[in-house]
Amino acid sequence: MSELYYLLRSRQDGSYLVARPRPAAEAGQPAQEFLLMFREHSDALSYLNTHGAGVVDRFAVETIAATRLDDLMQRWGFTGLGMVQDPLLPNVEFLLRQ
Repeated sequence: MSELYYLLRSRQDGSYLVARPRPAAEAGQPAQEFLLMFREHSDALSYLNTHGAGVVDRFAVETIAATRLDDLMQRWGFTGLGMVQDPLLPNVEFLLRQ
């Protein structure tokens, strides 16, 4: 059985909620985008309610199996993953894609 993760996805354009830890203009490098992931459905909702109260209705929680993460990251060109450890602070652990 595969482990499940939860993502926040825009209802308007289908894009995923990402973190950009460095500004794109820094050192002339392209922006790094880390796909934000949650271990629980309720954590994704808590994050959205806490940090995006004005846009809650613009996002949906999407479930993804761990086995599909690599394909999704390649297709969208994400730099890595941002695993949200605490949705209220937020505390995010960034992992680079190999």
